[in-house]
Amino acid sequence: MTTVEPIKNKSDIRKIETILAKQSLRDLLLFTIGTNCGLRISDILKLDVNDVKNKNYIQIIEKKTGKFKKFPINIKLKPMIALYTENKSTESPLFSTIFGNRMDRSAAYRIITKVCKDANIEANIGTHSLRKTFGYHHYRQFKDVAMLQKIFNHSSPQITLRYIGIDQEQIEESYNNFIL
Repeated sequence: MTTVEPIKNKSDIRKIETILAKQSLRDLLLFTIGTNCGLRISDILKLDVNDVKNKNYIQIIEKKTGKFKKFPINIKLKPMIALYTENKSTESPLFSTIFGNRMDRSAAYRIITKVCKDANIEANIGTHSLRKTFGYHHYRQFKDVAMLQKIFNHSSPQITLRYIGIDQEQIEESYNNFIL
């Protein structure tokens, strides 16, 4: 199995969002929840409309860990969720196919890989890239590996750093810019 990478360039993220905004609000919301919440694709696809509609928080039991997770819906997602869920039944899946069935992992994978190809992103991309993208940019903004470790339910900071693609070059940069 090949390891997927985060989308490290913010301009690539904006390019993807622009493409998706022209194609499908559903696909844009899928991508944006993934990159703004850090959930695994299995937890994103498990969401129902009533989990997010008119809510300030998303609350789930993580499929992989069985742990409870609660986090606020940010200001980028709130209007997008409101628009997308406006005429949807609260009992329906948040992400469904044209046949009304819950979207599955392979459909999400096809959406993500196609848009990244369309955006000329050459990194190894998969659905897990959304979670890793969240982690990478969260770490770059806040430099708080302990917080990110807690968000991801990882057992050590080293696992979290390796997971989000903080490589030797970035570690060296950190050392070169740290002086007491």
